[in-house]
Amino acid sequence: MSDIEEKQRQLETTMRLAPVIPVVVIEDARSAVPMARALVAGGIPAIEVTLRTPAALEAIRAIAAEVEGAVVGVGTVLSREDLHAAERAGARFAVSPGVSPGLLAAAEDCALPLLPGAATASELMALLERGYRHLKFFPAVPAGGAKLLAAWAGPLPQLRFCPTGGISLASAPDFLALKNVLCVGGSWLTPADKLAAGDWAGIEALAREAAALR
Repeated sequence: MSDIEEKQRQLETTMRLAPVIPVVVIEDARSAVPMARALVAGGIPAIEVTLRTPAALEAIRAIAAEVEGAVVGVGTVLSREDLHAAERAGARFAVSPGVSPGLLAAAEDCALPLLPGAATASELMALLERGYRHLKFFPAVPAGGAKLLAAWAGPLPQLRFCPTGGISLASAPDFLALKNVLCVGGSWLTPADKLAAGDWAGIEALAREAAALR
């Protein structure tokens, strides 16, 4: 098995852990561990912490070290530096909103499996040529939603997706019903008000709702 095939196998395993991968924006790294424990308790083990705040890498480091059962990943990966910093912090997978030649080259030299973002058929074909079969469809709702994903299943049946962007608890089933969707990404599981208030029971309840989607 080649390196890219092994990384794709790891990604598939992660994507199949639960119907939803929460997309988390953490302002205070001290909230990372109790938040992740609440998500895992609710049946959501794969967690994407986005590199949108200064606290992100510290949060990833803490979750990786302290939360049993969590599979912590990094989101909003834009560069080689992002990828390697996340690997050093203990991330288990990486997610990007799109792709660039530099990022794809960096992913080949990094142990972290990359879930690259794509929104057009041309991008899908280019990634497939490089051995990527598991992709993030982003931004899912603005780019065409479940109807576009269903259309891609005909000419590109070998691809599997995690659609992210504009998806809610109510709309997630439309995506999860598609044969080429393994999971969805969503920010509704860890809303800013519950993170700020330390409402871990509330986050666990949202996780349980999400875990029951399939």
